[in-house]
Amino acid sequence: MLAEFKPHLAAFIMLFCALASSAQAQRTLRVIVPFSAGGPVDLTTRWLMQEAQGPLALSIIVENRAGAGGNIGMEALAKAPPDGYTIGIATTASHALNPWLFSKLPYKPQSDFQAITLMLKVPNVLVLSMQNSFRLKLNTLSDLIAYAKKHPGALNYASGGNGSAGHLAAELLKSMAHLDITHIPFNGASPAQLALLSGQVDFNIDNLSSAAMGIKTGKLRALAVSSAHRSPLLPMVPTIAETLPGFEIETWWGLVAPQGVRSEWVNQLNQVFVNLLKSQEMKDKFASVMAQPHASTPEQFEAMMSADREKYQHLVSISGARVD
Repeated sequence: MLAEFKPHLAAFIMLFCALASSAQAQRTLRVIVPFSAGGPVDLTTRWLMQEAQGPLALSIIVENRAGAGGNIGMEALAKAPPDGYTIGIATTASHALNPWLFSKLPYKPQSDFQAITLMLKVPNVLVLSMQNSFRLKLNTLSDLIAYAKKHPGALNYASGGNGSAGHLAAELLKSMAHLDITHIPFNGASPAQLALLSGQVDFNIDNLSSAAMGIKTGKLRALAVSSAHRSPLLPMVPTIAETLPGFEIETWWGLVAPQGVRSEWVNQLNQVFVNLLKSQEMKDKFASVMAQPHASTPEQFEAMMSADREKYQHLVSISGARVD
């Protein structure tokens, strides 16, 4: 009787293994992007995830959960099961700025997440319309600073809103150069750039990825980038630090998982994403939006986020910005 049962048992085991293997093959990695589709954060994430499906042997879905400066997406990620199959994008806003702009966050940036890897850094760039550049004879950052000092209160700048990276970068410029300039906030980076192009405002300090098209088409003049070193993508454009030593602000984003995911899986994800970020294909794709891949270890990314939280606490304090 046992002999008759053995073939059935063997068949059952084979079926079970096949189903288990199929279930594993069908596992899906969900990646939460805390901003709208079509922007630089979304595009670079989708490019990276498209290439990661093969090495990870997983189906990958990018899910946009926009709103509240990244808070909605980060709250969803913080509450996701720590099984390793939901990860997300941490940004300068969500993990360095928002703790100081909002009186209460629905997540704890310092403890609700595990860093996987930094993805990229993008300098901010001080731009003005080509029309304003000619009209005011502002061809360099020194020109702009000299004009602002000669005409106190005459210049204004746009930003994507109170507490945005562009707002804080301009406030740091204002503080370091001792300028009297006026902030005009808009509801997002795109309306701010439209106001700049139409001549409603004098200049702004925008994310290089967002300003790239205007610079390429000659509608915007780039006076200086906010990173510590010149961008290889705009090598002829000086840094703000060349005029104001010590000035440094960069926008970044990277991959994080909910706290509690197995470290072995985090390290495996890190290895796959780091290898892809170092590839020439990713470098070329990211360059199309004026961004550079910056891979890291989980520990390096965590340390960078912690350091930036301290930096932006000071910047928010001198700007007086609050969101609620």
